[in-house]
Amino acid sequence: MNKRIVILGAAESGVGAAVLAQKKGFDVFVSDGGKIKAHYKEMLIQHGIEWEEGHHTEELILNADEIIKSPGIPDTAPMVQKVREANIPIISEIEFAGRYTNSKMICITGSNGKTTTTSLIYHIFQGAGYDVGLAGNIGHSLALQVAEEPHEYYVIELSSFQLDNMYDFRANVAVLLNITPDHLDRYDGKMQNYTDAKMRIIRNQTKDDAFVYWNEDPIISAELKKYNIESRLCPFSIIKKEGMIGYIADGEYVIESPTPFNMEQESLALHGKHNMYNSLAAGIAADVSGISNAAIREGLSTFQGVEHRLEFVCRVRGVQYINDSKATNVDACWYALESMTTPTILILGGLDKGNDYSAIKDLVMQKCKALVFLGVDNSKLHAFFDPLGIPTTDTRSMRECMDACYSQAQAGDTVLLSPCCASFDLFKNMEDRGEQFKSIARSL
Repeated sequence: MNKRIVILGAAESGVGAAVLAQKKGFDVFVSDGGKIKAHYKEMLIQHGIEWEEGHHTEELILNADEIIKSPGIPDTAPMVQKVREANIPIISEIEFAGRYTNSKMICITGSNGKTTTTSLIYHIFQGAGYDVGLAGNIGHSLALQVAEEPHEYYVIELSSFQLDNMYDFRANVAVLLNITPDHLDRYDGKMQNYTDAKMRIIRNQTKDDAFVYWNEDPIISAELKKYNIESRLCPFSIIKKEGMIGYIADGEYVIESPTPFNMEQESLALHGKHNMYNSLAAGIAADVSGISNAAIREGLSTFQGVEHRLEFVCRVRGVQYINDSKATNVDACWYALESMTTPTILILGGLDKGNDYSAIKDLVMQKCKALVFLGVDNSKLHAFFDPLGIPTTDTRSMRECMDACYSQAQAGDTVLLSPCCASFDLFKNMEDRGEQFKSIARSL
């Protein structure tokens, strides 16, 4: 009898996993507690895979030999609790896909900068002519690519949720950008639990693999002492220090090894302090993967950036509008504010994930002339920011928010959407929030 695999969640990762599982001869069933999007439903029907939506049928799930869980489903979900009680192993789509490929895996995680860094590495690999797929949090499902469109290399953005259910998967190049508080609502409010999830990126690495990380991150530095790491350590810093594989010095971007490389810092496509980290991590990942200096230089100087991440939208009446909807935690907002050079009207708010706003307090006082709160419940924002004496406005929709910004902004100002929070209270997702911001800004 065929081994039964049940997939919880029928979006990109779940449907991809279902297609691969079916191709490998498993008895497959997909269950989604919500509504399945039309194109995913079509894929399941096309492949003759059984599915259900709007509920979970226990008897069709708890008879599984293994469960593949969507990263969006928390462990506290009732169905997941029942699966745990039944002692059925739960894995992630990435873990499952990894069983069926020997391709080289370049994996990127971190609380901030991972989408930019992942996209930049993919851009460099593509430009170098490598056979490469983009997967994980961005791109297409890794499992679907392994099943239908295999590549020699995969560049994979990994969230802590994906890493949680990975056990035997191995990253040939692991990139860890930083660890700062995020998603603590999913980790019992405990920073160590979240940190442990991020550190799983080095799990199963061997001496043939590389671990690229930011040397100055205090949490990473403390964690490294707890691990016996076999892989080659590739620390980077934005200042020249002994032992660094990559750094910035005297206006030069430098990689020391394995293949020495340098270029003028001003030739990098990405600007701002946070992007120095992203560019160093990407260049080192490409270098250790054997990509030529010419291709690394070309990739680092031609990259277009990532939508919803410090994305310049337009200038209206001398006011520039910047979409940083991807800033769903406080640290991401810190990077955005740090790069501001003009008086800023900052849009904050949404679904708070256990945020501590003290990290941005000084920057808000230095850079912001007004704060516009955009959320269903702005009470926590008021409690923290009202004592600073900066004008605040409450809004409940993007139109109302943009009207408030427009009325307060003067030529030479910047309106910055960098909300620190998730978007699900008022928007479908982070992209929807960013699209609405851009669309209204352009119509002003």
